[in-house]
Amino acid sequence: MSLGFEQAGFDVIAAVELDPIHAATHHFNFPMTAILARSVIGLDVGTILRQRTDGGSGVDVVCGGAPCQGFSLIGQRMLDDPRNQLVRQFVRLVVELDAKYFVFENVKGLTVGEHRKFLRLLISEFIDRGYNVAEPWRVLNARNYGVPQHRERLFLLGAKSGLPLPSYPEILTDDTPDLFAAEAVRPVPNCREAIGDIPDNERFEELMTADSVHVPDWKPTSDFARELHCMTNFCWHYGYRRRWDDTLLTSSMRTVHTDISRRRFAETKQGDVEPISRFFKLPPGGQSNTLRAGTDSARGAFTSPRPIHYKYARCISVREMARLHGYPDWFRFHVTKWHGARQIGNSVPPPLARAVASSVIGALGVEPRPPKKILDLGSPSLLVMDMTEAAELWGVKVPIERRDRKNGTRKRKQHEIEEARIAAGRY
Repeated sequence: MSLGFEQAGFDVIAAVELDPIHAATHHFNFPMTAILARSVIGLDVGTILRQRTDGGSGVDVVCGGAPCQGFSLIGQRMLDDPRNQLVRQFVRLVVELDAKYFVFENVKGLTVGEHRKFLRLLISEFIDRGYNVAEPWRVLNARNYGVPQHRERLFLLGAKSGLPLPSYPEILTDDTPDLFAAEAVRPVPNCREAIGDIPDNERFEELMTADSVHVPDWKPTSDFARELHCMTNFCWHYGYRRRWDDTLLTSSMRTVHTDISRRRFAETKQGDVEPISRFFKLPPGGQSNTLRAGTDSARGAFTSPRPIHYKYARCISVREMARLHGYPDWFRFHVTKWHGARQIGNSVPPPLARAVASSVIGALGVEPRPPKKILDLGSPSLLVMDMTEAAELWGVKVPIERRDRKNGTRKRKQHEIEEARIAAGRY
């Protein structure tokens, strides 16, 4: 969301992130954005407003994707369910910051069955607090906004009473536009266009223990790849340019597969699911399935189920995941595959976020202009920190692992195993 909003013309003044490792990664990529490495619960809005350094006051937009977990409760008190407290905090921050607009992103599941009652309550809460919400709300698919991935997410767009509501963005890419589709609609990028130029990480022995290697002869050819490799005229959109090394292949640590797994991967047809691992094999002429985040340490610390490459008998790398999500090649992730894949799988594809943010820019009546300032990325040390080191960086405690009486020991043991694998360079 930060990258998409920046590319649309916004300055992101502050980001709130509880996980110290993810906060460090955000700080590497957005050195001008203040990081509040803490929970939003009890967060004073003054702490956010003090991050403005341009002499302005207030904020134009609050955006976020608070998790909603108390769906099983039916009735008018679902918003009071402690499991939904982050949703209430989102509403509180929008109101107390007196934001002109808000963008609330969440899973498609919030729109079906009993969950719709929660959605209606959330909309009513905003209306009671002086905000209008664009209705009917929409579920947007990233593939319709230039992303080679089928990924559906709910977006709620709201405006303070008296301000014009933003419209949902028009479809930009579609494989089957009808005869009356706007001329601006282009074909959806496919997997070959997205990752076909990325050097095979198994060519490089260095990537057994590191996540990056210099590849001087790396030459993207497709329009999509050239855009994400910052080779086109408007590739930075209205965001800040970054100084980066375009010969450095990052987020590409290799994965160790058994010969049996490789044989199964090779035998799986493109576009099918491998029956044992249940991994999806990418179709070169189609799009990826929804990239998932895996689980955190509280839920077993399982690695993201990365798809199988359409050409090579291996799972795709984190960099290849990033391309399928619409991230430019200068954007970095944590060096471990576990954290890197989670950071991608939990995020909104930047081109989709950019399309939504552009609609809000339109409602604001602002004409964005590309900034002249060029930013240096943060220190690479931010991308290699373990949880303890990252917590020390921000001066916070290590987040406490959630346990339940039945599975606490097993989950703690699984977490220890994953940490050992990370230390050994296996993740």
